[in-house]
Amino acid sequence: MPIPPFQETMLPILQTLAGGGEVGAKELVQKVSDVFGLTADERKQLLPSGSGRVMANRCMWALSYMKKAGLLLAPRRGVYHITPRGQETLREGVSSIGIDYLSRFPEFQEFRARRNDSSDDSPAIETPASQAVERTPEEVLESAYQGIRQKLEADMLDMVYAQSPEFFERLVIQLLVKMGYGGSMKEAGEVTKRSGDEGIDGVIKEDKLGLDIIYIQAKRWNADHVVGRPEIQKFVGALAGQGAKKGIFITTSRFTREAWDYSPRNETKVVLIDGKRLAELLIDYDIGVSLVSRYEIKRIDNDFFTDE
Repeated sequence: MPIPPFQETMLPILQTLAGGGEVGAKELVQKVSDVFGLTADERKQLLPSGSGRVMANRCMWALSYMKKAGLLLAPRRGVYHITPRGQETLREGVSSIGIDYLSRFPEFQEFRARRNDSSDDSPAIETPASQAVERTPEEVLESAYQGIRQKLEADMLDMVYAQSPEFFERLVIQLLVKMGYGGSMKEAGEVTKRSGDEGIDGVIKEDKLGLDIIYIQAKRWNADHVVGRPEIQKFVGALAGQGAKKGIFITTSRFTREAWDYSPRNETKVVLIDGKRLAELLIDYDIGVSLVSRYEIKRIDNDFFTDE
C-alpha cells in the first residue's frame, strides 16, 4: 500500500489517542503505519533531500495541524494527548479529517489567516493549508527544487555538448581537481595531446603528492551515442598499455547495462560517469553555474527554551 497523504493520517492519529493517555510521536507514527499496513521499506522511505522519513514527516504535519485546530495538545516535546474537542470529533463518527474539516474551528481559521496574510505585498507561499493538496510543505518545496534542478541539469548538458572536445576535456580535469584530486589545476591535471594518446584523454594525480595517477577517457557524445561494453574494454586495454590500474570514463551520453556491469578480471578499476551524473557533479561543485537565490529552512531549538 502506498504511503498515505498527510491528511489521511489525521483520523487514525486521533483514534490512536482516543484512550486519553499520552503517546509519543515515534509510537504514533508506528501505530498509524500499522493501520495502513506499510511495509518496512515504505516506513523507511526518505524525503528527496534525505532529511527525514516521508511517513514520519506526514504524521508530524498532521499532528501540527490538528493541534492548531484544538483536537489535541502537546504537553511536552514529542508527546501528545487528545482534547475534549478531539473526543467530540470522534463521537461525531467522522469518516475522515482533513484541512476542510479543521477549517470549521476558529483557531485553525486564525492560523490559516496568519499564514496567508499578504499585507506586505509579497507572494503567498503555497502550502497544504492554503492549497488543500496532499503533500506537506517540505514535499512541496522539495518537489519544486527537484524540478528546477532537473531543468538545470538538462541545460548544463546541452551547454557542455555545444562546446569543443578540447573544452570538454579541460572541463573534466577542472571538475576532478575541484573534487579534491591532485591539488591545483597547474600541477594536478593535464590534457594529453590529440595525437598518439592511445585512448587516453587526460591524466590526473590521485592526491596532492602524486602517489598514483588516474587516467581519463572523456567523450563529448550526444544522447543517441550510447556507450557500450566494447568502448569500456578498449579503455581498459589502453590503461594496460600505460601500466595503469585506475581510470575514469566520462561521457555526456549514457552507458548500456552491459557497460555498467562490465568488470575487468585484473586489478584495473574503472569508474563510469554518464551525462546525468556529470551534470549533477558540475552543479554540486559550482562549475559553470552561479548562485541566484538561497533559502534557509530553520526549526525551533528546543534546548534554547529549556531551563537549566
